[in-house]
Amino acid sequence: MGKKQSNQVKEITPMEVDFPQWYTDVISKTEMVDYSPVKGFMVIRPYGYAIWELIQKAYDKRFKETGHENMYFPLLIPESLLKKEAEHVEGFAPEVAWVTHGGDKELGERLAVRPTSETIICSMYSKWLNSYRQLPFLYNQWCNVVRWEKTTRPFLRTSEFLWQEGHTLHETAEEAQAETMQMLGIYREIAETCLAMPMVVGQKSEKEKFAGADATYTMEALMHDGQALQSGTSHNLGQHFTKAFDITYLDRNNEQSYPYHTSWGVSTRLIGGIIMVHGDDNGLVLPPMIAPIQVVVIPVAQHKEGVLDKAWEIGKILEKEYRVKVDDSDGYSPGWKFNQWEMKGVPIRLEIGPRDIENGQCVLARRDTGEKIQVSLEDVLKAVGDLLKEIQSNLYDKALKMREEKTSTAENTDEFKKNLKENPGFIKAMWCGERSCEDEIKEDTGASIRCIPFDDEQEVLYEGKCVCCGKPAKKMAYFARAY
Repeated sequence: MGKKQSNQVKEITPMEVDFPQWYTDVISKTEMVDYSPVKGFMVIRPYGYAIWELIQKAYDKRFKETGHENMYFPLLIPESLLKKEAEHVEGFAPEVAWVTHGGDKELGERLAVRPTSETIICSMYSKWLNSYRQLPFLYNQWCNVVRWEKTTRPFLRTSEFLWQEGHTLHETAEEAQAETMQMLGIYREIAETCLAMPMVVGQKSEKEKFAGADATYTMEALMHDGQALQSGTSHNLGQHFTKAFDITYLDRNNEQSYPYHTSWGVSTRLIGGIIMVHGDDNGLVLPPMIAPIQVVVIPVAQHKEGVLDKAWEIGKILEKEYRVKVDDSDGYSPGWKFNQWEMKGVPIRLEIGPRDIENGQCVLARRDTGEKIQVSLEDVLKAVGDLLKEIQSNLYDKALKMREEKTSTAENTDEFKKNLKENPGFIKAMWCGERSCEDEIKEDTGASIRCIPFDDEQEVLYEGKCVCCGKPAKKMAYFARAY
């Protein structure tokens, strides 16, 4: 058994050889997910789910601090409701799963398994909202959604995934826009501070925006292989849905008005992002703030007197402030344990053996750099805290450096193609705003507009000429191939 286990640790395909296979190896060998009997549906195992819980906790705290409350809405949506906003249903129709029978009885109306909840939530808002005094509505739900995908990959694109979706109503267009931007800001803040994933933020093109939105804003991260990952979106829905669902209220002038509506979501896709931004050929590398185990204590020569006792003693000291595991399992060598926990991405490995105990010290090994540090047992709590902070910020810096190295600019389509081939990543290029140029680039290269950065981040490149047609450009955009 020992031999089989030791090989398992090494069976990760190097990312340079085959990146998709590397990703599959990492998620299965670290026991984050498994494939279910239904194609495209994943089983999230405890280690993967613990990461999701920590992400959820960080976002939920910020939502509540900004006045949002959690609710829950039904999984099933009557077909008639789904069809009420034409653009929306057209956007989601190919991915909808339908319930046609209850038991052995055929239903009078088909029920959609929610692909997103705007329609059912709006049907309830129309019942609840009467007066401007009730506004704003600041509600969120944590739930699952189903979108019947053709090609799936765990965390990145699955037919069912977990997420949150916020749905708010406001008196004015300005308040709705402020909410849309506030939530995008919160998404970015948590992604960068907790997940150590640097984000590019901006607006989606008309082609890429959410079905039924006035405007969609996004945060995009860059993966090791140079592909982008849409990591969270915030939509200003204007009055599209409030008019379709006849959500009206008595305004300050005693007249009937339609409120302005927003929706926003992040999902378990973020876990895929963490894996592909921080991981290496030895497996996961987890940012301390969302690592289920922040420190693993490994007793060396644990059969020797006093070693296990000391390991547990250190574990008890550390667990007052950190998420700690003492690996006292039998039948595995310390070397095998080192590899196993390294593969699982634990930020700090603490090694303690007879000689360390004699010298009143232990060894801390960093997952991000592999560096080993000797620290006094008296100072271990502070040393671990300082090191976790250092690892967290180092992972962000490394990811930012990677993104900058994989970001280029292009003046024309030849340069665009050359960049994509030689240094895949974000390409900053000018765009005339025409859908035909956007489509042509996508068809030719597989790259799409990931976002149009905000005015304060806009640059004029190459005399402001469109990368595709050479005509005067309206904006600079970030292009990339994407998951």
